[in-house]
Amino acid sequence: MQNEPPDTPDRTPDSAVPAPAGESQPSEPDRAPVSRRQKAWLGMGAVLAALVLLTLLPDGAVDPDAPPPPADGNAATEPGDAAAAGKVAPLHFTLKDMSGIDVKLESFKGKVILLNFWATWCGPCRVEIPYLIELQRQYPDDLVVLGVSVDDTAEKLRPYATEMKVNYPLLVGNGRQDFQDAYGPFWGIPVTVFVGRDGRIHKKHSGIASKEQFEQEIKALL
Repeated sequence: MQNEPPDTPDRTPDSAVPAPAGESQPSEPDRAPVSRRQKAWLGMGAVLAALVLLTLLPDGAVDPDAPPPPADGNAATEPGDAAAAGKVAPLHFTLKDMSGIDVKLESFKGKVILLNFWATWCGPCRVEIPYLIELQRQYPDDLVVLGVSVDDTAEKLRPYATEMKVNYPLLVGNGRQDFQDAYGPFWGIPVTVFVGRDGRIHKKHSGIASKEQFEQEIKALL
């Protein structure tokens, strides 16, 4: 991954309304500090989601419950995505899963590997998870979905996985900048990397995707 975004002044959240002059604002409870990278990813992920949803309805109307658009082969991606195709996937890494067990990516060679880089705080990532669950169920012998959480702890992943009924391994990418750099750069999340049976990257997709888009790439590798 490239260097972290430069420091910029924090903006007032959309939901925050300044107090009238002369009135003091109520104090908020202490919150955990948010990293600059997390702020940048969250902001960019929200923008991507908003742009996708705006294309779904006429006259600029937005349906917050609408799914992403179907695959059309023309979805816009980050400039570095196309350059990743055809390269040998760096599968020599070993990551911990949310239970603390070592997971060697090399052990999945011979299967189609779908690496999904995400985080629990990412709204578009949450939209994708049910699609990934369904696809892992549909292709249990040929596909392995690996969810790589970019900055969550294992303790945070476990209840989230239970809530979402995740049926594929969730790996801890927090503190593994070497691994993230190997598949980066990431300008936002979610990011999905499809690896073929031959161990080469078939496609890298930045941004939210529909189940149809995921399945289109999977079928091309079966």
